[in-house]
Amino acid sequence: MTIKEMQEQILRLKKEKDICILAHSYVAREIIETADFTGDSFQLSVLAETAPQKTVIMCGVRFMAETVKILSPEKTVILSNPVAGCPMAEQMDKQLISQVKKEYPDYTVVAYVNTTAALKTVCDVCVTSSSAVKIVSKIDNDKILFIPDCNLGAYVAGQLPEKKIKLLNGGCPIHARMTEKDVKAAKALHPDALLLVHPECRPEVVKNADFIGSTSAIMNYAKQSDAREFIIGTEISIAEHLQYECPEKRFYPLSKELICSNMKATTLVDLYDCVLGRGGEEIKLDEQTVRNARKCIDMMIKLGG
Repeated sequence: MTIKEMQEQILRLKKEKDICILAHSYVAREIIETADFTGDSFQLSVLAETAPQKTVIMCGVRFMAETVKILSPEKTVILSNPVAGCPMAEQMDKQLISQVKKEYPDYTVVAYVNTTAALKTVCDVCVTSSSAVKIVSKIDNDKILFIPDCNLGAYVAGQLPEKKIKLLNGGCPIHARMTEKDVKAAKALHPDALLLVHPECRPEVVKNADFIGSTSAIMNYAKQSDAREFIIGTEISIAEHLQYECPEKRFYPLSKELICSNMKATTLVDLYDCVLGRGGEEIKLDEQTVRNARKCIDMMIKLGG
């Protein structure tokens, strides 16, 4: 079966079986072409909540599928590849943060959406990379414990010097690989290109950026900009997707090392097996976890996230 034939089968089956397919922007192009929605993780969860389909397949990583389940507990949520996890989401657990909270009892715990459902149950408010500065600025408490990404937390702290922000040593190992040396090398190769980076990158990378934002924000900026060349400082697939969407422009990854193996784990065959009903893993969360994890998401929405 060719890629095109498999895609046609997926498109047919998802209609027949009342399935909504979500694809994170980091997954392969052939998967995105079959999806109902493509974008950042929380954005996808919100779209799934309003979608009429009763079954949702997440082509992304586990914490994203969990967030879909938290917002849509009545729906059947399938993670297309069960091994697709997130090192950042998994590096801090409920037990650790519960202990840290005892050490900083007067701090508001802010959790990046890239966390497990279990960890969200002991946090006060959730944020996305695009809403983090806005949400933290609106929190009544000046003392903030920001988890797990110390680079995103450092970016927020830089934007909000009036806040006392406590960071732990965690984050995205893919974005954290990038150094100022990578920036200099990329700019030497492409001196006329604008540098667009994700705030999960190290501060030494972020300070050199022409634009800092979430994956969706980076893509929108590149599409709308009058510039013709861009260095993309996030997962390498974004440069590829932008090249398809803007063939008259040029996009260069900040480094060939910006590859997330977990995002690349999901294949079109995985998705095909899911719509056939013979693959993936159904995400199941107990009622208490859903209820408690949703509190920090609801607080984010209340604060305008």
